[in-house]
Amino acid sequence: MLVTLSDLHLHDGTAGPPTDVGLFHLFAERLAEMARHASWRTDGAYRPVERIDLVLLGDVLDITGSAGWLSGTARPWHDPLDRATVQRVAETVAAILRNNREAARVLRALASDGAIRIPAAMSHPLSMRGDELVQVPVRIHYMVGNVDWPLHVTGAPYDLIRQQVAHALGLANVHTRPFPHDQLESGELLQTARQHRVLLRHGDLFDPLAFGEDRDMASLTDVYQIEVIARFRSELAASLGDELPEWIAAQLDRLAVVRPRFLAPIWLEGVLERGCPTPALRRIIKRQWDRTIEAFLDLEPIRNQNHLSPVDLVDGLSRALKFSHRRIGDWAARTESWLAELRGVAEGSYASHAASEPDYRNRRARHIVYGHTHQAETVPLDASFVETHVLNQIYFNLGTWQPTQLPTRRPGATAEFVPFEPLTLAAFYQADERSGRPFEIWSGSWGSRTPVEERSGESNARPAAAARPRAATSGPRSAPHFGAIPSGSDLTIG
Repeated sequence: MLVTLSDLHLHDGTAGPPTDVGLFHLFAERLAEMARHASWRTDGAYRPVERIDLVLLGDVLDITGSAGWLSGTARPWHDPLDRATVQRVAETVAAILRNNREAARVLRALASDGAIRIPAAMSHPLSMRGDELVQVPVRIHYMVGNVDWPLHVTGAPYDLIRQQVAHALGLANVHTRPFPHDQLESGELLQTARQHRVLLRHGDLFDPLAFGEDRDMASLTDVYQIEVIARFRSELAASLGDELPEWIAAQLDRLAVVRPRFLAPIWLEGVLERGCPTPALRRIIKRQWDRTIEAFLDLEPIRNQNHLSPVDLVDGLSRALKFSHRRIGDWAARTESWLAELRGVAEGSYASHAASEPDYRNRRARHIVYGHTHQAETVPLDASFVETHVLNQIYFNLGTWQPTQLPTRRPGATAEFVPFEPLTLAAFYQADERSGRPFEIWSGSWGSRTPVEERSGESNARPAAAARPRAATSGPRSAPHFGAIPSGSDLTIG
């Protein structure tokens, strides 16, 4: 039984709202339930599964997104073996583990404390318990993505950091070797993936803004998160002091989780429309943002992006990020279109990249599993018919567990975002596990708490977008055909 999670983005408290630890307790409960169901075999008998392999598919510890990098001169794009850089990585990792102590404890208990216990025997699949419980061993594998890539760097200083992470999370990874970015870098992980006919990849490889020439170096998004998102929040608070409305200051804590991340100025405009008391203050804040962007675009790591055209990149980023370069029309749509063009995909989906994987083309893998996009997906790729056998190949994206601000899709709504707290997990079965079913996907979203004062902002601000009347729309008024289906988590079982 193979279970995969991605993009937890556990951070040190400086990079947006925290991930609810309740998700980890919910996950542990669901994992035990899935193990119990997986123990029912194709012959109708119940035999406890021998082992669970849990893969954390990258962007687990948000190392390069920490605002703590601003407190010194070291940056992720400096020499990763420089003493100051290593020290900053070590301090950031330690702070992340402290800030997420309970979440780490839940994960470690799965592997180290035998937290997954299921009945040794059962007489019926609908039974909720058996007479005796047995422990199911869990091995946790850590793969890196684009925010935790320092754990992929070789060298004794990083071995010590990996040792700390492995102990805290109960990992099966050998800390004296780089945590893998590709499943080919770990013999045990490769064997597990191929036993389940799965290809595992974080997906940053296909994003030129998040992946440079190799995975042992920083990317453009690292620079953006530190020198734009973190710096803007810090310098705005320092320059305005008490003049910055408390409500806006609180909202800025969510700037780091706007997705797509390059829609941040559009999100900011919506916040200012709802909660900024005067046009003059709105102009000041927008000018501060533009100055931050200008400094960012002038940085050497931005102008030296060898895998992208420097002129086109700086030009595109300027149009996407600066208020002064905003074009008339749909700013968000133009930005998302430019990002998709850079990444070679349509509408943010990486399904086309999955269909180009060698393991997909040679039919070694039934399931191609990515993270990175924060967009949970299940996309059928192909069905190959050979005599009486059918090979179904499917692309999955594991979304994220990070609290997220997503843009609305209502026509004309150019600066409106809705907060979500998502969770997606995927399980893949081998041989006769789960009565022969190949996979099981659970995906859910929790609506973030939105008090009245958050919706309206300051008392003298403009009315919230939700309070403005909408134009009448045509179409049926009756309930949709699925209206009678009970609400709940979205479940897909193969």
